[in-house]
Amino acid sequence: MKLFNQINIEPSFKTLLFIAALFIGSNSIAADYPEKGDFQKGAKAWAENCVRCHNLRDPKDLRDDQWVTTAFHMRVRAGLTGQKTRDILTFLQESNNPPRPIKASIKSSDAENKNSLTGQEVYEQTCVACHGKDGKGTVPGAPDFTDSEGVLSQSDEVLMKHITEGFKSKNSPMAMPAKGGNPLLTETDLSNVIIYMKSEFKK
Repeated sequence: MKLFNQINIEPSFKTLLFIAALFIGSNSIAADYPEKGDFQKGAKAWAENCVRCHNLRDPKDLRDDQWVTTAFHMRVRAGLTGQKTRDILTFLQESNNPPRPIKASIKSSDAENKNSLTGQEVYEQTCVACHGKDGKGTVPGAPDFTDSEGVLSQSDEVLMKHITEGFKSKNSPMAMPAKGGNPLLTETDLSNVIIYMKSEFKK
């Protein structure tokens, strides 16, 4: 500001220059994106802290960069930790972006079978944050797995494709990312979780 006072120009123009400098500075800070968080933890944190007020919020209401400002503003109001805020931000941003198609298959190798997780392990580690322990969903748009005519009435092949590639249910504001946001899951893991969900929730 001292530099502007030394320049022989109109006061109103000095004000405009000062505001422009602040704007440029704030934009350079905003461009420094926070470290990526954990999608699954973000989904859980969203369900526990945000959904009661923002249950109708569509991630596409804001761009990814705008979610950065919004998330850290709400961090103060909701009393969230920095890590929890980054997790929620990652959940919103990945829900905002369309999933990338991945070739789906229900076949797997013997080596993969030996290291695979049980269906219950996959569900409790990856799915429960959004779909809940009871399978009825904890976030907006999550389907009710206990519905006899719901998503679990579809064939294993269809479910495998949706889980592998990611899927957005009708009238849901958020899309499930590919493999529920856990790229480490194998085809056998996904096949196991389909079997588990059908045996656990489908009546």
